[in-house]
Amino acid sequence: MPRRLTIWTAALSATVAAGCGSSPPSRFYLLNATAVADNAAQARYAVIVGPVSIPAAVDQPQLVTQTSPNSVTRDEFNRWGAPLQDEIGRIVAADLATLLGTPRVTATPLPHFDAAYRVAIDVQRFESAPGKAATIEAVWVVYATAGEAVGRSGHTRAEDPVADGTMEALVAAHSRALAILSADIATAIRAVAATSQVRNPARR
Repeated sequence: MPRRLTIWTAALSATVAAGCGSSPPSRFYLLNATAVADNAAQARYAVIVGPVSIPAAVDQPQLVTQTSPNSVTRDEFNRWGAPLQDEIGRIVAADLATLLGTPRVTATPLPHFDAAYRVAIDVQRFESAPGKAATIEAVWVVYATAGEAVGRSGHTRAEDPVADGTMEALVAAHSRALAILSADIATAIRAVAATSQVRNPARR
């Protein structure tokens, strides 16, 4: 290989290597349970959360941010630490455990876990506007697992302001919005449980 071509090839390789090394590392985020206990009587029943569905637009490893009413951006360097669908189920379960005063709430089917009530959630909007607000809109259903004709459905829209322009603040706002959703669901679970126990006092 001619000397001039060798030098040019080496320089190009060094430039590419330097360019690859200058890319910022990806950061990973998890939602956090933020519900606060309301001192209501502790639940004596178990609850399972799921299925949970989310919009395809945000069912991505990357954080998806709203850039205009009709456009979004996938942030390659800011990603969810776990699938968003699983994260929402996990956090709603953790929030419900706090709100209902019982550790017997899970988002994962477990052997010999006799849940009396199930929660199904369809997240219709999960919008992220950095520096502005986190918005969650969902339709949900609470029903008894024993086949009783007892259930309750509802719709929750929660919007929480973002403290600053960072992704940490945006994810924290989504966590707080999920706590609002969880509070609505907890109220419905208590109502369904009260109705169920009136019909069948032996059920817990």
